[in-house]
Amino acid sequence: MTVNAVRLNHAVLFVADLERSVTFYQQAFGMQVAAREPRANAVFLRLPRSGNHHDLGLFGVGAQPPRPRGSLGLYHLAWQVDTIEELEQARSTLADLDAYTGESSHGATKSIYAHDPDGIEFEVMWMLPKAEWGEYESAALVERLDLAGEVRTWGGIRTAAELVPLDAP
Repeated sequence: MTVNAVRLNHAVLFVADLERSVTFYQQAFGMQVAAREPRANAVFLRLPRSGNHHDLGLFGVGAQPPRPRGSLGLYHLAWQVDTIEELEQARSTLADLDAYTGESSHGATKSIYAHDPDGIEFEVMWMLPKAEWGEYESAALVERLDLAGEVRTWGGIRTAAELVPLDAP
């Protein structure tokens, strides 16, 4: 029998400078502080449209050498936006924060990549409507993203609310 999870609920990161990271995630995502735990040097943040208690936990551990890219551990987190226009805005916001690192199309998803102040990589992605996945449903490609073209094609379409039915296998 498998665990019957429906989505990843939140992520927790170890960070060098807790307040620097809180400020970054507030500026990048508009996150709000849901709770603080001073004994653990921790802050829990919530996205503005989230129904979660918290979406991101940050634990300050002080300066440490960065983990080499490609070593064991977390590669990146992916934050989903509801419209392709929000993905376009994310690129601008992350560039303004000097955090933007690149972008790509994965067929069914369109992605912007960035890093936080500790170099932890994350993705902001928009997913095509499930009915449009077609051949992408079983593919894991990486192609150049034509974000302006995607906005022309998919502008005004909301997809974040599309959930897998709870009775699905």
